[in-house]
Amino acid sequence: MNTTTIPTYGRLREPLADLGRRVAGVVHVPGDETWDAARAAWVITVDQHPLAVLEARDAQDVVTAVRWARDHEIHVSAQPTGHGTTGAFEQVLILRTGALDDIHVDPAARTVTIGAGVRAGDLLAALDGTGLTFLAGSNPDPSVVGMTVTGGLSWFGRAFGAGADSVETVELVDGMGRLRTLTGSDDDPDLFWAVRGGGGDFGIITRMTLRLHPAPQLYGGRLFWPITQTRAVLDAFRTVTATAPDDLTVWFHSYRFPPFPEIPEPLRGQAMTSVAVAHLGSGEDAERLLAPFRAVPGIALDLLGDVPLAGLDSIAGEPTEPSPARDWSVLVDALDDQTVEALVAAIGAGAEHPLAMVQIRHLGGALAREHGAAGSFGRVAEQYLVGAIGIPIGPGGGPEVEAGFAEVEAAVSSVSSGRAPLAFLGRRSTDAWWSPDTRARLMAAKSIADPLGVIRSNRPVDRRTTA
Repeated sequence: MNTTTIPTYGRLREPLADLGRRVAGVVHVPGDETWDAARAAWVITVDQHPLAVLEARDAQDVVTAVRWARDHEIHVSAQPTGHGTTGAFEQVLILRTGALDDIHVDPAARTVTIGAGVRAGDLLAALDGTGLTFLAGSNPDPSVVGMTVTGGLSWFGRAFGAGADSVETVELVDGMGRLRTLTGSDDDPDLFWAVRGGGGDFGIITRMTLRLHPAPQLYGGRLFWPITQTRAVLDAFRTVTATAPDDLTVWFHSYRFPPFPEIPEPLRGQAMTSVAVAHLGSGEDAERLLAPFRAVPGIALDLLGDVPLAGLDSIAGEPTEPSPARDWSVLVDALDDQTVEALVAAIGAGAEHPLAMVQIRHLGGALAREHGAAGSFGRVAEQYLVGAIGIPIGPGGGPEVEAGFAEVEAAVSSVSSGRAPLAFLGRRSTDAWWSPDTRARLMAAKSIADPLGVIRSNRPVDRRTTA
């Protein structure tokens, strides 16, 4: 596709009107009263200017839209909720697939089949009480399909691996407008491999079947201390994660809470250090493993307890409303004494920085092990993922946040691999995740499924950078 001559809305006004007559869903175009709401991304500072937005009603709408885009030589992209948007959608036909929200749980087979628009929180609610879980992340708002095809770093990844490797079947519309079902045993195993971890650049997914995993009991929550306890909590974090079994996941946090009334005491307006915990087992076993944290004095808030699967999002307590936040992440191999000292200096009690949160996720376990039938996400050899979130305020807010990211990056530089998983790249190039061999194989799969380059994801396999 010649991207230098992408048709604009003015040239396609009548063809878009025709598309609107051919689909069951609603087509939004510039000038409509609904336009700004329809084109909005979840990160509100990303100002998307697509050609049009189609709220697809069903898989046939997706087929019709992709064939229309192919015939008019424009890109088309799925965006169920707008999470992960990078600004790569100028003059693209965006497909909102939120209406594809069916869920079918098969407890006997330990699988679930979902539509592309199902959000993580909705699937957790549907599985509550079954004793089974999918590889859910920390936020209930993103679509399950979106988080899964980019890898899916779950609370339960240490026990069961990457979410992408639990994909059993994928129904998608490829770049030629063909509705296909991929199982790994069909005539295109490379495409099935690519979809499982390579993102949404290979077709518009309409349905997916996931393998479920046992979760008969879940214990978790958060502990908070004053920011003055950063060093002690980091030391306990290293101790716990050094010997943690695969069914225990612990994340460290450093927070700067704003003085907003919706933030409860004693957190409101305070700088705090914290750990978040998810344990696939009893509270008694969890507390034994977490004893080093209990030994750190000054716990200001204790939110640990039994957690229903439907309440998994309460562990991290992440926002679900659209936000202007920026993020940065990098994988690190270890947390040695030098790195801990540097982190305490960068984010501890005496530090001055604009970051709302700095997080260290313990990885390892099944995420680090080789899997014979794994998808393109691959293994994560590094033991930790260090990340930060900042919210720019005012004209100088953006540079201040970036400077905060740079300070944290410098603190972990001696143990950093320089890599970051696909869904955690922020504004970085995909070279920070895909090796040259992986990228070449992904591009080969795309050239067969989408030879005209109709499908455009937020992380295109043929481009190193995004807007």
